[in-house]
Amino acid sequence: MSETFVSFGEQGAQLTYGSYLRLPQLLDSQHLESDPPAHDELLFITIHQVYELWFKQLLHEVGAARDAMLGGIAGRTLWWAQHLLARVHVIERVLVHQVDVLETMTPQDFLEFRQRLAPASGFQSVQFRELEFLSGAKDPSYVERFKGLTEAERQRLAQRLAEPTLWDAFVHALRTEGLDADTDEEISASLRTAAHDRSQHAVVWALAEALLQHDELAASWRARHVVMVERMIGSKSGTGGSSGSQYLRSRLPVRYYPLLWDLRSEL
Repeated sequence: MSETFVSFGEQGAQLTYGSYLRLPQLLDSQHLESDPPAHDELLFITIHQVYELWFKQLLHEVGAARDAMLGGIAGRTLWWAQHLLARVHVIERVLVHQVDVLETMTPQDFLEFRQRLAPASGFQSVQFRELEFLSGAKDPSYVERFKGLTEAERQRLAQRLAEPTLWDAFVHALRTEGLDADTDEEISASLRTAAHDRSQHAVVWALAEALLQHDELAASWRARHVVMVERMIGSKSGTGGSSGSQYLRSRLPVRYYPLLWDLRSEL
């Protein structure tokens, strides 16, 4: 009698929790620079690695939402984009609350290892910049200002600058729903139409609100982040040579979708 082949669970041992998640590699990715080891450096590294994992997930979801609005995903169009953007909102709330964990580190504890970080800086997060570009805030000057980019990172950012944004996809969706969207004035008029006739344009209004929520949560993260930095280092310069909190405060007015904000004054 032949034995039954088992490819799962403890019996099969073909794939385990640890091997599936690549836990040996993942848990070996936190290497402290401080000597002697500063207690809170592990927390600092972990928090920022988790941020980068969430940025990767957000790029995955935002890119798919954009493609759905552009009609590039068979059978998954505007309803799928709305679903994915709802997930994006939940993740972005996690990003904001994650700052609370970082703030359990005191300024004194941070200063134990801060100098070891130079010239590394959060300004250099390529994935965060990709997310901003994809959302609609394209800034080609960033690629020129940041000299430490690898060739692969430079190509990724160039691709993001060249490809359609979430806003481009939303404008395309307006047209597919029979609304004019060739100029900002037409877009604003179409948005007013959708706002005042939500039964007829429910999906357009829902997407507009989803984009605005994405914009608002991104602003919430930027605001929470700058206050955290001020609490940690005051007005000191950033480790990468930036002006620190002064630079971060200069980013607070950034809005991905100004027409959606202007609509509030026109309703």
